[in-house]
Amino acid sequence: MKIRQAQREDATSILDLIHGLALYEKAPEQVVATLEDIERSLFTEHPIAFCHVAEIDHKVVGIAIWFKNYSTWLGQPGIYLEDLFVLPEFRKRGVGSALMKHLARLCVELDYKRFQWWVLDWNTPAIDFYHSMGAVPMDEWTVFRLAGDALKDYAARDVN
Repeated sequence: MKIRQAQREDATSILDLIHGLALYEKAPEQVVATLEDIERSLFTEHPIAFCHVAEIDHKVVGIAIWFKNYSTWLGQPGIYLEDLFVLPEFRKRGVGSALMKHLARLCVELDYKRFQWWVLDWNTPAIDFYHSMGAVPMDEWTVFRLAGDALKDYAARDVN
């Protein structure tokens, strides 16, 4: 197994794995990203996100897509893991662990102070995996999101 930074020629595999993740998370209809979106986000001079891939026998079998975040309290950056996904037939082989360890080491190397992510509350295998790493849930926090029409409606409101 090899963990490496994704290259532009991996874009199709990355998008396929994103679709696989959406299927696993019971929301395949929500993926609207295109190959062009992936290329524009990950493979430009100033990418807005980054991707590392796990490769076995020259096949991309897992992805970790992340971006930098920032803690005002620490005054330091960190890594926010947007997506971690391993093809079902390659699970239980250490692929997810290798991707997570790679990003943890990247945090330490870059002197980033946090490595964080969300997990769906029904995803017991992932939760157990994260607990086994020593990660702790942030149960006192509630995630909020504005998207779609709600985002547009709010943005259009007057300030007063």
